[in-house]
Amino acid sequence: MTADPLNEAFEANRKHLRQVAFRLLGSASDADDALQEAWMRVNRADATAVENLGGWLTTLVARVCLDLLRSKRSRREEPGATREGTVEPEADWLLADSLGPALLIVLEALSPAERVAFVLHDVFDLAFEEIAPIVGRSAAATRQLASRGRRRVRGGQAEADADLKRQRELVDAFFAASRSNDLQGLLAVLAPDVVLRADETALQVAASNKWGTGAGELGPELRGADAVANAFKGRAGGAKPALIDGAAGAVLAVHGEVRSAFAFTFEDGRITEIELVMAPAKLSQLSIVR
Repeated sequence: MTADPLNEAFEANRKHLRQVAFRLLGSASDADDALQEAWMRVNRADATAVENLGGWLTTLVARVCLDLLRSKRSRREEPGATREGTVEPEADWLLADSLGPALLIVLEALSPAERVAFVLHDVFDLAFEEIAPIVGRSAAATRQLASRGRRRVRGGQAEADADLKRQRELVDAFFAASRSNDLQGLLAVLAPDVVLRADETALQVAASNKWGTGAGELGPELRGADAVANAFKGRAGGAKPALIDGAAGAVLAVHGEVRSAFAFTFEDGRITEIELVMAPAKLSQLSIVR
């Protein structure tokens, strides 16, 4: 497909795409910047095999917005402020779009991944399987991101805090059992069908350190409580607690620089997924608070 049909599709979907960008970013000027960047990417793209151009463009704009959210968070800009430091006159649009200033303040408190998952699913009805590649997580982890965002938006801060406390207890118990070679302790916090995913960098490091041989041999995806418990038994001794995209997790740092991150997904009081991230590009996309 040439750039012209793509441009035509972009123009036909511009109103919808601007709504997506605005709801994700909460700023008219940022939304316009996102659409401009998306337009430039459209003109460089080859979408010959794309069947649903509207969905493809929505995904593209969401990716651009996620990049902007992460960049904005790293600069710690004040919510609702323009580059000149003045408040944008967006009240009419906010009311018309059913997105009030109070909600914008709540959304600002979410991690970029939580915000994207919540808005795309709850507002634009995208499936978690569609959102997962945008935030770089599994569908189950994306569902958890949206769920945390939803609780906070609905005013359930106390519930969200209690949930985070339970997550931290599970993560602390997991690493305590790992350090002490306690296989039963690991099995106690892992769901029977838990999944461990490791990126390519993590696999290379594991291979060089002979991590994960035998019953817990590390691969791109390791399934089952026994296999995952054996992979972590006696490992990750230097892991320190951290918030990973708003959820309890852990990191390993060298001279203050994060070299690996452990992102967890939880369900019914057990750990259901662990993502081991070591690739610098992927680490830079995570919201990590130590």
